[in-house]
Amino acid sequence: MIRYNLLFLILLCRFVTQAQNKAPLENVVITSEKGKTLVSVSENGDLHVNVAPKDVAKFKAARLVHYSDLGALGDGKTDDINAIAATHAFANLHGLAVKADDAATYYIGGKARTAVIRTDTDFGKAAFIIDDTDVENRNAAVFTVSSGLKPFKLEGVSSLKRNQEKINATLPASCLVTVTNANVKQYIRFGLNQNNGSSQTDIFVVDKNGKVDMNAPIIWDFDEITEITALPIDEKPLSIKGGRFTTIANKAESKYTYYNRNIAIRRSNVTLEGLEHRITGEGEQGAPYGGFINIGECAYVTVRNTVLTGHKTYSTIGAAGKPVTMGTYDLSANRALNVSFINCTQTNDINDNTYWGILGSNFCKNLLYDHCTLSRFDAHQGVANATIRNSTLGHMGINAIGSGLLLIENSTIRGRSIVNLRSDYGSTWQGEVIIRDCVFVPANGKPVNAALISGSNSGQHDFGYTCYMPEKITVQNLRIDDSQHPENYQGPAIFTNFNPAMKDDSYQEKYPYVKTREVVLQNVTTTSGKPVRVSDNDFMFRNVKVRTGQ
Repeated sequence: MIRYNLLFLILLCRFVTQAQNKAPLENVVITSEKGKTLVSVSENGDLHVNVAPKDVAKFKAARLVHYSDLGALGDGKTDDINAIAATHAFANLHGLAVKADDAATYYIGGKARTAVIRTDTDFGKAAFIIDDTDVENRNAAVFTVSSGLKPFKLEGVSSLKRNQEKINATLPASCLVTVTNANVKQYIRFGLNQNNGSSQTDIFVVDKNGKVDMNAPIIWDFDEITEITALPIDEKPLSIKGGRFTTIANKAESKYTYYNRNIAIRRSNVTLEGLEHRITGEGEQGAPYGGFINIGECAYVTVRNTVLTGHKTYSTIGAAGKPVTMGTYDLSANRALNVSFINCTQTNDINDNTYWGILGSNFCKNLLYDHCTLSRFDAHQGVANATIRNSTLGHMGINAIGSGLLLIENSTIRGRSIVNLRSDYGSTWQGEVIIRDCVFVPANGKPVNAALISGSNSGQHDFGYTCYMPEKITVQNLRIDDSQHPENYQGPAIFTNFNPAMKDDSYQEKYPYVKTREVVLQNVTTTSGKPVRVSDNDFMFRNVKVRTGQ
Protein backbone atom coordinates (compact mmCIF):
# COMPACT_ATOMS: atom_id res chain seq x y z
CA MET A 1 0.00 0.00 0.00
CA ILE A 2 2.86 2.35 0.84
CA ARG A 3 4.49 1.55 -2.49
CA TYR A 4 1.22 2.30 -4.31
CA ASN A 5 0.79 5.60 -2.48
CA LEU A 6 4.38 6.52 -3.24
CA LEU A 7 3.91 5.95 -6.98
CA PHE A 8 0.61 7.83 -6.93
CA LEU A 9 2.19 10.88 -5.26
CA ILE A 10 5.13 10.97 -7.67
CA LEU A 11 2.76 10.87 -10.64
CA LEU A 12 0.66 13.67 -9.13
CA CYS A 13 3.70 15.85 -8.55
CA ARG A 14 4.82 15.28 -12.12
CA PHE A 15 1.40 16.22 -13.45
CA VAL A 16 1.19 19.44 -11.46
CA THR A 17 4.55 20.78 -12.57
CA GLN A 18 4.03 19.84 -16.21
CA ALA A 19 0.59 21.49 -16.23
CA GLN A 20 2.15 24.78 -15.09
CA ASN A 21 5.09 24.58 -17.50
CA LYS A 22 6.91 26.89 -15.09
CA ALA A 23 7.96 25.10 -11.94
CA PRO A 24 10.84 22.61 -12.17
CA LEU A 25 10.05 18.89 -12.22
CA GLU A 26 9.89 17.99 -8.55
CA ASN A 27 9.42 14.46 -7.24
CA VAL A 28 8.69 13.82 -3.58
CA VAL A 29 9.38 10.34 -2.25
CA ILE A 30 7.51 9.55 0.97
CA THR A 31 8.24 6.54 3.13
CA SER A 32 7.12 5.39 6.56
CA GLU A 33 10.00 3.41 8.00
CA LYS A 34 11.12 2.95 11.57
CA GLY A 35 13.48 5.60 12.84
CA LYS A 36 13.27 9.35 12.79
CA THR A 37 10.91 11.56 10.86
CA LEU A 38 13.34 13.21 8.48
CA VAL A 39 13.42 15.27 5.28
CA SER A 40 16.44 14.99 3.01
CA VAL A 41 17.39 15.91 -0.54
CA SER A 42 18.88 13.46 -3.04
CA GLU A 43 21.70 14.27 -5.44
CA ASN A 44 19.21 15.04 -8.21
CA GLY A 45 17.26 17.43 -5.96
CA ASP A 46 14.31 15.18 -5.11
CA LEU A 47 12.83 15.43 -1.64
CA HIS A 48 12.91 12.27 0.45
CA VAL A 49 10.45 12.33 3.34
CA ASN A 50 10.43 9.59 5.94
CA VAL A 51 7.66 9.87 8.54
CA ALA A 52 8.02 7.42 11.40
CA PRO A 53 4.98 5.10 11.82
CA LYS A 54 4.15 6.52 15.25
CA ASP A 55 4.17 10.04 13.79
CA VAL A 56 1.98 8.98 10.90
CA ALA A 57 -0.55 7.64 13.38
CA LYS A 58 -0.34 10.83 15.47
CA PHE A 59 -0.82 13.17 12.52
CA LYS A 60 -3.68 11.12 11.09
CA ALA A 61 -5.42 11.06 14.44
CA ALA A 62 -5.10 14.86 14.71
CA ARG A 63 -6.06 15.32 11.01
CA LEU A 64 -3.34 17.96 11.06
CA VAL A 65 0.38 18.38 10.50
CA HIS A 66 2.61 21.37 11.34
CA TYR A 67 5.66 22.56 9.43
CA SER A 68 7.69 22.05 12.58
CA ASP A 69 6.62 18.38 12.62
CA LEU A 70 8.75 17.82 9.53
CA GLY A 71 11.70 19.91 10.62
CA ALA A 72 10.94 23.55 9.82
CA LEU A 73 12.83 25.72 12.33
CA GLY A 74 10.96 28.99 11.78
CA ASP A 75 13.93 31.00 13.08
CA GLY A 76 13.90 33.55 10.24
CA LYS A 77 17.36 32.50 9.07
CA THR A 78 17.33 28.82 8.13
CA ASP A 79 15.80 28.09 4.73
CA ASP A 80 12.64 26.12 5.55
CA ILE A 81 11.30 25.55 2.04
CA ASN A 82 12.22 21.84 1.96
CA ALA A 83 10.40 21.17 5.23
CA ILE A 84 7.42 23.25 4.08
CA ALA A 85 7.18 21.41 0.74
CA ALA A 86 7.59 18.05 2.50
CA THR A 87 4.82 18.89 4.97
CA HIS A 88 2.38 19.67 2.18
CA ALA A 89 3.37 16.56 0.22
CA PHE A 90 2.72 14.37 3.25
CA ALA A 91 -0.54 16.20 4.01
CA ASN A 92 -1.69 15.79 0.40
CA LEU A 93 -1.05 12.05 0.53
CA HIS A 94 -3.11 11.53 3.68
CA GLY A 95 -5.70 14.30 3.27
CA LEU A 96 -4.51 16.25 6.31
CA ALA A 97 -4.76 19.96 7.03
CA VAL A 98 -1.54 21.98 7.38
CA LYS A 99 -0.86 24.53 10.12
CA ALA A 100 2.03 26.97 10.50
CA ASP A 101 3.33 27.80 13.98
CA ASP A 102 2.06 31.25 14.93
CA ALA A 103 5.33 32.36 16.55
CA ALA A 104 7.51 31.18 13.65
CA THR A 105 9.27 33.21 10.96
CA TYR A 106 9.90 30.96 7.97
CA TYR A 107 12.74 32.05 5.70
CA ILE A 108 12.41 30.94 2.08
CA GLY A 109 15.53 31.43 -0.02
CA GLY A 110 16.08 31.14 -3.75
CA LYS A 111 15.83 27.35 -4.17
CA ALA A 112 13.69 26.20 -7.07
CA ARG A 113 11.34 24.32 -4.78
CA THR A 114 7.54 24.61 -4.91
CA ALA A 115 5.25 23.53 -2.07
CA VAL A 116 2.08 21.99 -3.55
CA ILE A 117 -1.08 22.70 -1.55
CA ARG A 118 -4.04 20.33 -1.95
CA THR A 119 -5.49 20.47 1.55
CA ASP A 120 -6.77 23.20 3.86
CA THR A 121 -3.87 25.35 5.05
CA ASP A 122 -3.71 27.80 7.94
CA PHE A 123 -0.67 30.08 7.84
CA GLY A 124 -2.03 31.73 10.98
CA LYS A 125 0.05 34.52 12.49
CA ALA A 126 3.30 33.09 11.16
CA ALA A 127 5.69 35.29 9.17
CA PHE A 128 7.19 34.19 5.85
CA ILE A 129 10.25 35.91 4.35
CA ILE A 130 10.64 35.22 0.62
CA ASP A 131 14.12 36.28 -0.47
CA ASP A 132 14.27 37.03 -4.20
CA THR A 133 17.78 38.49 -4.26
CA ASP A 134 19.35 35.23 -5.54
CA VAL A 135 16.85 32.96 -7.22
CA GLU A 136 17.51 29.72 -9.12
CA ASN A 137 14.28 29.90 -11.11
CA ARG A 138 12.23 33.11 -11.13
CA ASN A 139 9.24 31.16 -12.51
CA ALA A 140 9.09 28.63 -9.68
CA ALA A 141 6.13 29.47 -7.46
CA VAL A 142 6.71 29.25 -3.72
CA PHE A 143 3.26 27.68 -3.23
CA THR A 144 1.00 26.18 -5.88
CA VAL A 145 -2.60 25.47 -4.91
CA SER A 146 -3.31 22.48 -7.08
CA SER A 147 -6.00 19.99 -7.97
CA GLY A 148 -5.42 16.25 -7.87
CA LEU A 149 -7.80 15.94 -10.83
CA LYS A 150 -6.28 15.61 -14.28
CA PRO A 151 -7.18 17.54 -17.44
CA PHE A 152 -8.00 15.55 -20.55
CA LYS A 153 -8.41 16.24 -24.25
CA LEU A 154 -12.00 16.74 -25.29
CA GLU A 155 -12.86 14.72 -28.39
CA GLY A 156 -15.60 15.42 -30.88
CA VAL A 157 -15.81 19.22 -30.55
CA SER A 158 -14.49 20.83 -33.73
CA SER A 159 -16.15 24.28 -33.65
CA LEU A 160 -17.99 26.63 -31.30
CA LYS A 161 -20.31 29.61 -31.60
CA ARG A 162 -20.57 32.70 -29.43
CA ASN A 163 -23.23 32.19 -26.72
CA GLN A 164 -23.58 28.50 -27.63
CA GLU A 165 -25.56 26.86 -24.81
CA LYS A 166 -24.33 23.26 -25.06
CA ILE A 167 -21.35 21.34 -26.40
CA ASN A 168 -21.51 17.84 -27.79
CA ALA A 169 -19.81 16.04 -24.92
CA THR A 170 -20.55 13.80 -21.95
CA LEU A 171 -18.21 14.47 -19.04
CA PRO A 172 -17.43 12.77 -15.72
CA ALA A 173 -18.36 15.92 -13.79
CA SER A 174 -18.61 19.69 -14.22
CA CYS A 175 -15.49 20.79 -16.04
CA LEU A 176 -13.52 23.88 -16.89
CA VAL A 177 -13.06 23.83 -20.66
CA THR A 178 -10.20 25.67 -22.36
CA VAL A 179 -10.29 26.04 -26.14
CA THR A 180 -7.71 27.43 -28.60
CA ASN A 181 -7.53 28.16 -32.31
CA ALA A 182 -3.86 28.79 -33.01
CA ASN A 183 -4.67 29.79 -36.59
CA VAL A 184 -6.49 32.98 -35.53
CA LYS A 185 -4.71 35.84 -33.75
CA GLN A 186 -6.52 38.31 -31.51
CA TYR A 187 -5.50 41.06 -29.08
CA ILE A 188 -2.90 42.28 -31.56
CA ARG A 189 -1.45 44.95 -29.34
CA PHE A 190 -0.88 48.51 -30.54
CA GLY A 191 1.61 51.03 -29.19
CA LEU A 192 4.90 50.91 -27.32
CA ASN A 193 4.33 47.30 -26.23
CA GLN A 194 3.09 46.19 -29.64
CA ASN A 195 2.98 42.49 -30.50
CA ASN A 196 1.57 40.00 -32.99
CA GLY A 197 -1.34 38.97 -30.80
CA SER A 198 -2.45 35.84 -28.97
CA SER A 199 -4.09 32.73 -30.32
CA GLN A 200 -7.87 32.86 -30.17
CA THR A 201 -8.87 31.36 -26.84
CA ASP A 202 -11.79 30.97 -24.47
CA ILE A 203 -12.51 29.32 -21.13
CA PHE A 204 -15.91 28.31 -19.77
CA VAL A 205 -17.67 25.87 -17.42
CA VAL A 206 -19.87 22.99 -18.57
CA ASP A 207 -21.82 20.43 -16.54
CA LYS A 208 -21.49 16.69 -17.06
CA ASN A 209 -24.06 16.85 -19.88
CA GLY A 210 -22.11 19.53 -21.75
CA LYS A 211 -24.43 22.40 -20.81
CA VAL A 212 -22.54 25.71 -20.71
CA ASP A 213 -22.84 27.98 -17.66
CA MET A 214 -24.31 31.02 -19.38
CA ASN A 215 -23.20 33.31 -16.55
CA ALA A 216 -19.78 32.97 -18.18
CA PRO A 217 -20.69 32.32 -21.82
CA ILE A 218 -18.56 31.43 -24.81
CA ILE A 219 -17.56 34.82 -26.25
CA TRP A 220 -16.03 33.93 -29.64
CA ASP A 221 -16.95 32.02 -32.78
CA PHE A 222 -14.43 29.21 -33.27
CA ASP A 223 -14.54 28.07 -36.89
CA GLU A 224 -11.68 25.73 -36.09
CA ILE A 225 -10.26 24.31 -32.86
CA THR A 226 -6.61 23.31 -32.59
CA GLU A 227 -6.76 22.32 -28.92
CA ILE A 228 -9.53 21.76 -26.40
CA THR A 229 -9.12 20.37 -22.89
CA ALA A 230 -11.40 19.79 -19.92
CA LEU A 231 -10.40 19.90 -16.26
CA PRO A 232 -12.87 18.45 -13.72
CA ILE A 233 -13.78 21.01 -11.07
CA ASP A 234 -13.11 20.10 -7.45
CA GLU A 235 -16.43 20.08 -5.63
CA LYS A 236 -14.94 20.32 -2.14
CA PRO A 237 -13.92 23.87 -1.17
CA LEU A 238 -10.30 24.42 -0.17
CA SER A 239 -9.40 27.06 2.43
CA ILE A 240 -6.14 28.97 2.87
CA LYS A 241 -5.98 31.36 5.80
CA GLY A 242 -3.63 33.88 7.38
CA GLY A 243 0.08 34.43 6.92
CA ARG A 244 2.24 37.55 7.04
CA PHE A 245 4.41 37.40 3.91
CA THR A 246 7.30 39.71 3.05
CA THR A 247 9.09 39.63 -0.29
CA ILE A 248 12.67 40.88 -0.37
CA ALA A 249 12.55 42.28 -3.90
CA ASN A 250 14.82 41.14 -6.70
CA LYS A 251 17.53 43.50 -7.92
CA ALA A 252 17.68 42.13 -11.45
CA GLU A 253 18.02 44.23 -14.59
CA SER A 254 14.86 46.19 -15.34
CA LYS A 255 13.45 44.27 -18.30
CA TYR A 256 10.50 42.00 -19.00
CA THR A 257 11.79 39.00 -17.07
CA TYR A 258 8.84 38.56 -14.76
CA TYR A 259 9.30 37.03 -11.32
CA ASN A 260 6.63 34.55 -10.25
CA ARG A 261 7.73 33.76 -6.72
CA ASN A 262 4.21 33.66 -5.46
CA ILE A 263 1.14 31.77 -4.38
CA ALA A 264 -0.18 30.32 -7.63
CA ILE A 265 -3.82 29.22 -7.44
CA ARG A 266 -4.47 26.55 -10.09
CA ARG A 267 -7.44 24.83 -8.45
CA SER A 268 -11.12 25.73 -8.57
CA ASN A 269 -13.29 26.36 -5.51
CA VAL A 270 -10.66 28.06 -3.32
CA THR A 271 -10.96 30.74 -0.63
CA LEU A 272 -7.88 32.68 0.46
CA GLU A 273 -8.49 34.83 3.53
CA GLY A 274 -6.57 37.04 5.94
CA LEU A 275 -3.23 37.04 4.12
CA GLU A 276 -0.85 40.01 4.24
CA HIS A 277 1.89 40.68 1.71
CA ARG A 278 4.55 43.36 2.00
CA ILE A 279 7.60 44.23 -0.07
CA THR A 280 11.01 45.41 1.03
CA GLY A 281 14.37 46.05 -0.61
CA GLU A 282 13.22 47.76 -3.81
CA GLY A 283 16.17 49.71 -5.19
CA GLU A 284 17.23 51.59 -8.30
CA GLN A 285 16.46 48.67 -10.60
CA GLY A 286 14.40 45.51 -10.56
CA ALA A 287 12.50 43.07 -12.76
CA PRO A 288 8.69 43.16 -12.59
CA TYR A 289 6.43 40.73 -10.76
CA GLY A 290 3.60 38.63 -12.15
CA GLY A 291 1.41 38.78 -9.05
CA PHE A 292 2.05 37.48 -5.54
CA ILE A 293 -1.45 36.03 -5.61
CA ASN A 294 -1.57 34.58 -9.12
CA ILE A 295 -4.89 32.99 -10.12
CA GLY A 296 -5.14 30.98 -13.33
CA GLU A 297 -6.80 28.07 -15.11
CA CYS A 298 -9.53 27.82 -12.47
CA ALA A 299 -12.96 29.03 -11.34
CA TYR A 300 -14.75 30.10 -8.17
CA VAL A 301 -11.88 31.73 -6.30
CA THR A 302 -12.40 34.28 -3.50
CA VAL A 303 -9.67 36.46 -1.99
CA ARG A 304 -11.01 38.05 1.19
CA ASN A 305 -9.74 40.35 3.97
CA THR A 306 -6.32 40.50 2.39
CA VAL A 307 -3.63 43.21 2.56
CA LEU A 308 -1.42 43.67 -0.49
CA THR A 309 1.37 45.99 -1.63
CA GLY A 310 1.94 47.81 -4.91
CA HIS A 311 5.33 47.29 -6.55
CA LYS A 312 7.71 50.06 -7.45
CA THR A 313 7.56 51.01 -11.13
CA TYR A 314 10.64 50.49 -13.29
CA SER A 315 11.23 51.40 -16.95
CA THR A 316 12.71 49.51 -19.87
CA ILE A 317 12.79 49.67 -23.69
CA GLY A 318 9.56 48.36 -25.18
CA ALA A 319 8.85 46.45 -28.39
CA ALA A 320 8.64 49.72 -30.33
CA GLY A 321 12.17 50.65 -29.26
CA LYS A 322 11.09 53.41 -26.89
CA PRO A 323 11.12 53.64 -23.08
CA VAL A 324 8.09 52.19 -21.31
CA THR A 325 7.12 51.67 -17.69
CA MET A 326 6.68 47.98 -16.96
CA GLY A 327 3.51 46.55 -15.50
CA THR A 328 4.22 44.81 -12.20
CA TYR A 329 1.52 43.28 -10.04
CA ASP A 330 0.66 41.95 -6.61
CA LEU A 331 -2.61 40.47 -7.93
CA SER A 332 -2.94 38.60 -11.19
CA ALA A 333 -5.74 36.60 -12.82
CA ASN A 334 -5.41 34.76 -16.12
CA ARG A 335 -7.90 32.36 -17.70
CA ALA A 336 -10.00 32.45 -14.56
CA LEU A 337 -13.75 32.58 -14.00
CA ASN A 338 -15.81 33.92 -11.12
CA VAL A 339 -12.97 35.51 -9.16
CA SER A 340 -13.92 37.79 -6.24
CA PHE A 341 -11.74 40.21 -4.28
CA ILE A 342 -13.61 41.19 -1.11
CA ASN A 343 -12.41 43.67 1.51
CA CYS A 344 -8.90 43.88 0.08
CA THR A 345 -6.57 46.82 0.71
CA GLN A 346 -2.96 47.76 0.07
CA THR A 347 -0.18 49.02 2.32
CA ASN A 348 0.97 51.90 0.12
CA ASP A 349 -0.94 54.98 -1.02
CA ILE A 350 -3.37 54.06 -3.79
CA ASN A 351 -2.71 57.50 -5.36
CA ASP A 352 1.10 57.28 -5.39
CA ASN A 353 2.05 56.84 -9.03
CA THR A 354 5.56 55.64 -8.21
CA TYR A 355 3.87 52.30 -7.56
CA TRP A 356 2.22 50.37 -10.38
CA GLY A 357 -1.45 49.44 -10.25
CA ILE A 358 -2.04 46.34 -8.23
CA LEU A 359 -4.10 44.04 -10.51
CA GLY A 360 -3.52 42.71 -14.00
CA SER A 361 -5.77 40.16 -15.74
CA ASN A 362 -6.24 38.39 -19.08
CA PHE A 363 -8.94 36.13 -20.54
CA CYS A 364 -11.15 36.27 -17.42
CA LYS A 365 -14.88 36.28 -16.79
CA ASN A 366 -16.94 37.62 -13.89
CA LEU A 367 -14.34 39.55 -11.90
CA LEU A 368 -15.53 41.32 -8.73
CA TYR A 369 -14.17 44.02 -6.43
CA ASP A 370 -16.33 44.47 -3.32
CA HIS A 371 -15.30 46.73 -0.40
CA CYS A 372 -11.80 47.08 -1.83
CA THR A 373 -9.42 50.04 -1.61
CA LEU A 374 -6.86 49.45 -4.35
CA SER A 375 -4.91 51.46 -6.89
CA ARG A 376 -6.29 49.78 -10.00
CA PHE A 377 -8.65 47.36 -11.65
CA ASP A 378 -7.34 46.18 -15.01
CA ALA A 379 -8.40 43.77 -17.73
CA HIS A 380 -5.74 43.51 -20.45
CA GLN A 381 -6.77 40.86 -22.95
CA GLY A 382 -10.42 41.02 -22.14
CA VAL A 383 -12.88 40.33 -19.36
CA ALA A 384 -16.45 39.18 -19.83
CA ASN A 385 -18.50 40.88 -17.11
CA ALA A 386 -16.89 42.82 -14.26
CA THR A 387 -18.34 44.42 -11.13
CA ILE A 388 -16.81 47.05 -8.88
CA ARG A 389 -18.89 48.01 -5.88
CA ASN A 390 -18.45 49.62 -2.46
CA SER A 391 -14.83 50.33 -3.39
CA THR A 392 -12.26 53.08 -3.85
CA LEU A 393 -9.94 53.01 -6.88
CA GLY A 394 -6.73 55.03 -6.91
CA HIS A 395 -4.48 56.70 -9.44
CA MET A 396 -4.74 54.06 -12.17
CA GLY A 397 -8.50 53.73 -11.85
CA ILE A 398 -10.53 51.24 -13.89
CA ASN A 399 -8.93 49.97 -17.09
CA ALA A 400 -10.73 47.39 -19.16
CA ILE A 401 -11.60 45.93 -22.49
CA GLY A 402 -14.01 43.09 -22.97
CA SER A 403 -17.69 42.30 -23.23
CA GLY A 404 -20.91 41.90 -21.29
CA LEU A 405 -21.75 44.16 -18.35
CA LEU A 406 -19.28 46.47 -16.63
CA LEU A 407 -21.03 47.56 -13.43
CA ILE A 408 -19.58 50.24 -11.13
CA GLU A 409 -21.67 51.15 -8.10
CA ASN A 410 -21.34 52.88 -4.76
CA SER A 411 -17.66 53.53 -5.37
CA THR A 412 -15.16 56.39 -5.49
CA ILE A 413 -12.91 56.61 -8.54
CA ARG A 414 -9.77 58.74 -8.40
CA GLY A 415 -8.28 57.97 -11.82
CA ARG A 416 -8.15 60.31 -14.81
CA SER A 417 -11.50 58.92 -15.97
CA ILE A 418 -14.08 56.61 -14.46
CA VAL A 419 -13.42 53.94 -17.08
CA ASN A 420 -10.40 53.84 -19.37
CA LEU A 421 -11.01 51.56 -22.32
CA ARG A 422 -7.48 50.38 -23.06
CA SER A 423 -6.30 51.87 -26.36
CA ASP A 424 -3.55 49.27 -26.85
CA TYR A 425 -6.32 46.70 -27.38
CA GLY A 426 -8.69 48.90 -29.36
CA SER A 427 -10.73 50.48 -26.55
CA THR A 428 -13.33 47.80 -27.09
CA TRP A 429 -16.28 46.93 -24.85
CA GLN A 430 -18.97 44.87 -26.55
CA GLY A 431 -21.82 45.36 -24.15
CA GLU A 432 -23.07 47.80 -21.56
CA VAL A 433 -21.58 50.04 -18.86
CA ILE A 434 -23.57 51.06 -15.78
CA ILE A 435 -22.21 53.64 -13.31
CA ARG A 436 -24.43 54.42 -10.34
CA ASP A 437 -24.22 55.96 -6.87
CA CYS A 438 -20.56 56.90 -7.37
CA VAL A 439 -18.13 59.77 -6.71
CA PHE A 440 -15.57 60.71 -9.36
CA VAL A 441 -12.52 62.76 -8.32
CA PRO A 442 -10.62 63.30 -11.58
CA ALA A 443 -6.89 62.56 -11.21
CA ASN A 444 -7.32 62.63 -7.43
CA GLY A 445 -8.08 66.35 -7.52
CA LYS A 446 -5.37 67.52 -9.94
CA PRO A 447 -6.39 70.11 -12.53
CA VAL A 448 -7.39 68.00 -15.55
CA ASN A 449 -10.12 68.04 -18.15
CA ALA A 450 -12.44 65.45 -16.67
CA ALA A 451 -14.04 62.70 -18.75
CA LEU A 452 -16.18 59.75 -17.75
CA ILE A 453 -15.00 57.35 -20.48
CA SER A 454 -11.53 57.54 -22.02
CA GLY A 455 -9.81 55.63 -24.79
CA SER A 456 -8.48 55.86 -28.32
CA ASN A 457 -9.03 54.07 -31.63
CA SER A 458 -7.98 55.44 -35.00
CA GLY A 459 -9.74 52.74 -36.98
CA GLN A 460 -6.46 52.00 -38.77
CA HIS A 461 -5.13 49.07 -36.73
CA ASP A 462 -6.27 45.45 -36.95
CA PHE A 463 -6.65 44.15 -33.37
CA GLY A 464 -7.93 40.77 -34.57
CA TYR A 465 -11.58 41.57 -33.81
CA THR A 466 -14.19 44.24 -34.42
CA CYS A 467 -13.82 46.98 -31.81
CA TYR A 468 -16.90 48.33 -30.04
CA MET A 469 -17.63 51.18 -27.72
CA PRO A 470 -20.20 50.27 -25.04
CA GLU A 471 -23.55 50.05 -26.80
CA LYS A 472 -25.29 51.75 -23.88
CA ILE A 473 -23.86 53.74 -20.98
CA THR A 474 -26.06 54.49 -17.98
CA VAL A 475 -24.90 56.99 -15.33
CA GLN A 476 -27.10 57.42 -12.26
CA ASN A 477 -26.48 59.48 -9.13
CA LEU A 478 -22.91 60.52 -9.94
CA ARG A 479 -21.11 63.34 -8.14
CA ILE A 480 -18.10 64.74 -10.00
CA ASP A 481 -15.66 66.63 -7.81
CA ASP A 482 -14.06 68.81 -10.47
CA SER A 483 -13.41 71.77 -8.17
CA GLN A 484 -9.74 71.72 -9.18
CA HIS A 485 -9.79 72.24 -12.92
CA PRO A 486 -7.60 73.96 -15.54
CA GLU A 487 -8.26 77.34 -17.09
CA ASN A 488 -10.80 77.39 -19.92
CA TYR A 489 -12.39 74.25 -18.50
CA GLN A 490 -15.62 73.53 -20.34
CA GLY A 491 -16.98 70.93 -17.94
CA PRO A 492 -16.64 67.16 -17.81
CA ALA A 493 -17.07 65.20 -21.03
CA ILE A 494 -18.78 61.85 -21.39
CA PHE A 495 -16.07 60.79 -23.87
CA THR A 496 -12.50 61.94 -24.40
CA ASN A 497 -11.47 62.64 -27.98
CA PHE A 498 -11.05 59.03 -29.12
CA ASN A 499 -9.81 60.02 -32.59
CA PRO A 500 -8.70 63.64 -33.14
CA ALA A 501 -8.20 62.95 -36.86
CA MET A 502 -11.89 62.14 -37.34
CA LYS A 503 -13.20 65.64 -38.01
CA ASP A 504 -15.61 65.07 -40.90
CA ASP A 505 -16.91 62.50 -43.38
CA SER A 506 -13.64 62.51 -45.32
CA TYR A 507 -12.00 60.37 -42.64
CA GLN A 508 -12.10 56.68 -43.51
CA GLU A 509 -11.67 53.94 -40.91
CA LYS A 510 -9.97 50.86 -42.35
CA TYR A 511 -11.28 48.86 -39.38
CA PRO A 512 -14.51 50.63 -38.37
CA TYR A 513 -14.99 51.33 -34.67
CA VAL A 514 -18.60 50.75 -33.60
CA LYS A 515 -19.73 53.79 -31.60
CA THR A 516 -22.00 54.04 -28.56
CA ARG A 517 -25.69 54.28 -29.42
CA GLU A 518 -27.14 55.67 -26.20
CA VAL A 519 -26.07 57.43 -22.99
CA VAL A 520 -28.47 57.91 -20.08
CA LEU A 521 -27.59 60.57 -17.48
CA GLN A 522 -29.66 60.76 -14.31
CA ASN A 523 -28.79 63.04 -11.38
CA VAL A 524 -25.23 63.81 -12.43
CA THR A 525 -23.80 66.81 -10.54
CA THR A 526 -20.51 68.69 -10.72
CA THR A 527 -18.69 70.69 -8.05
CA SER A 528 -17.66 73.21 -10.73
CA GLY A 529 -21.29 73.77 -11.63
CA LYS A 530 -20.54 73.14 -15.29
CA PRO A 531 -22.82 70.73 -17.15
CA VAL A 532 -21.70 67.41 -18.60
CA ARG A 533 -21.03 67.60 -22.32
CA VAL A 534 -20.55 64.85 -24.91
CA SER A 535 -16.94 65.27 -26.10
CA ASP A 536 -14.36 67.60 -27.60
CA ASN A 537 -15.02 65.59 -30.77
CA ASP A 538 -18.60 66.48 -31.61
CA PHE A 539 -18.35 64.90 -35.06
CA MET A 540 -17.23 61.47 -33.90
CA PHE A 541 -20.05 61.23 -31.37
CA ARG A 542 -22.68 63.07 -33.40
CA ASN A 543 -24.99 60.05 -33.56
CA VAL A 544 -24.89 59.22 -29.85
CA LYS A 545 -28.30 59.68 -28.28
CA VAL A 546 -27.96 61.33 -24.85
CA ARG A 547 -30.97 61.21 -22.54
CA THR A 548 -31.08 63.14 -19.27
CA GLY A 549 -33.43 63.34 -16.32
CA GLN A 550 -35.38 60.63 -14.52
